[in-house]
Formats: sequence, C-alpha cells, structure tokens
Amino acid sequence: MKSIKKLAESPGLTSIPSNYAFTTNPDDQAVSEEPEDLLPVIDFSLLTSGTPHQRSKIIQELGQACKDWGFFMLINHGIPESLMEAVIEGIRGFFDLTEEEKREFEQTNVLNPIRYGTSFNRSIEKVSFWRDFLKAFVHPEFNFPNKPAGFSEPSLEYCKRIRGVARELLKAISESLGLEPCYIEKAMNFEKCLQVFVANFYPPCPQPELAMGMPPHSDHGLLSLVTQNGIGGFQLQHNGMWVNVNAVPNSLLVNLSDQIEILSNGKYKSILHRAVVHKNATRISLVIANGPSLDTVVSPALELVKNGSDQPAYIAMTYKEYLELQQRNRLDGKGALDRVRV
Repeated sequence: MKSIKKLAESPGLTSIPSNYAFTTNPDDQAVSEEPEDLLPVIDFSLLTSGTPHQRSKIIQELGQACKDWGFFMLINHGIPESLMEAVIEGIRGFFDLTEEEKREFEQTNVLNPIRYGTSFNRSIEKVSFWRDFLKAFVHPEFNFPNKPAGFSEPSLEYCKRIRGVARELLKAISESLGLEPCYIEKAMNFEKCLQVFVANFYPPCPQPELAMGMPPHSDHGLLSLVTQNGIGGFQLQHNGMWVNVNAVPNSLLVNLSDQIEILSNGKYKSILHRAVVHKNATRISLVIANGPSLDTVVSPALELVKNGSDQPAYIAMTYKEYLELQQRNRLDGKGALDRVRV
C-alpha cells in the first residue's frame, strides 16, 4: 500500500491520479458564507460546576444545539491545551515514520484494534480519498502503536479525559431528551464503551478542488470529539448547505453520531460532514469516537416511544454489527443508518 503522504511528496507532482478525482453533485458544492451560520457554543464548565439555574439553562441550549445542528463547539472542557498539542505532535510523528515502519500496522479487518491505512476502504472504493489514517481501539482496553517514542503516554491520558467529558455530555443529552441523567450511560453500557482514536492526515494536494479528504458521512458511535492542528477543512451540512467550521482555539468540536439518532428515535440526528483538502497545507485532525460497548443492543429508548404516538423508527442491532456494517461498506452518506430504519 502506498500512503497518500508518499504520493503527495512525489517530486514534480502537479496533478492527482485519476482514481483520486472525486466527482460531486453540483448542488452539493454550495458552501455557506452566512455569518449567522455559526456553530452553537456550549460552555462545559456550566454543566459541571455552574449553579443549578446555569446548568438547567445550558442543558436547554445543548438540547437546542442537538436538535438544530447535531454539532456544537465545546469550550472550558478542562483538558489542558498542552496535552492536546502533545497528542497532535505525536500524530505528526507517527505519519512521519518510514513507510516500512507504518506498514507494521496495516490491517484490513475493521475490528483489528490497531489499524493504519489510506483512504477509507480501498478494497471496494472506486475513488480513493486524499487521506492516511491511524485507528486504535483505546477502551475498554488501550491498544496503541509502540512508535514513535512518547506518543502513547499523552494519548492514553487524553483519551481518558475525553471519556470523562463524553460521560458528562451524555448525562446532559439524556436530560435534554426528558430522560434520567444516567439513562444513556447505563443503557449503552458506557463503562465498557468502545472508544476509538482516529488520527487523520491530509497532506497538500496539487488539485484540491478535485480531491476529497473524506466524503460526506455520519459517525457510527454516540459522540465524536474532534480537535485539529489549526488548519481548517472540516465542513458540516446545515440547512442544505456546507458550513466551514473554524474551531475556536482550545475548543473541541462535538458531533452527535448514529447511535444517538437511533436511541432518540430520530429526535436528534447525526449530521453529514466531510473533510476538504488544501494545496499548500497539511491538515491533521483527531477524532475520538465514543460508542456503546460492542455487545450493547441499540434501539430507540422505550421512554421516548411508549408515551406518544411514535413508533420505533429503527430496528435493534448490536453496536458491533452496526460498526461492521458501516466500516465494511463504501462510505456513502448515512447509508448504514438507512439500513436500520424501519
């Protein structure tokens, strides 16, 4: 396997190979420049240490953000900026390893606990994406590459802290849905949650208008928390337009994922997002995907369907089955979620 980093570093590369040319629907190209399309900002400190009134107000705002956007920017989350930067530098160091060193971690099985690769699923894709990746299952057991030196230690600490943040957010989301605070945490067996460390490397591209870092997709878990190296490129779909997300320094981008849509019976939706690439800049992003435990059967919360005229809109399925369904197929919008709709 040839990495996209190696390809991008080819001397005299002025155009992309044809198998990287991503054709999009012209209607799908519109990018919103409207200033009001600003992502909601949630102050995490008000959830954890605010007054009861402040907590109640921020849960209301969080519920509105989940309903209207499916994404929000999280500030004052308590994770040191120095730790976030150390992990990003570790990621850079990993992708700077030789091709031979990285090849040790090449795997095709989507349930392999450490997997390095390029694009998304090369075995079935007609078009490849301008992206190398590293995926590691970091909870309930911490699996991680043993190189470069000094990479695993800050990553372990970062993932642990992210789990703490995700747990508090799930409590608030439960409350915003009218459920008990610990409902999602207990129903999804979050104590044994599958947490996946996903590092994305998008090197400079000579024809960024033709290539795609990652195509429009939703995430498979409960909540994904995203940070990046200060280079933009993350876009989400809102009101039929693509919105550029410019992260506030030391913030986390949080997006609702497919299992929240299923559990909420569609009241909250996972939202399509994508990654675009640059001509002269390398973008690194880190997604920490927090899901249920692999053996948890996910279905709409009975409390959200039994008291009203609603019927369950999704069939029950273990998270492991859902994960395999999404990861073993072509990444196509919300294709995996469409397969479990009633």
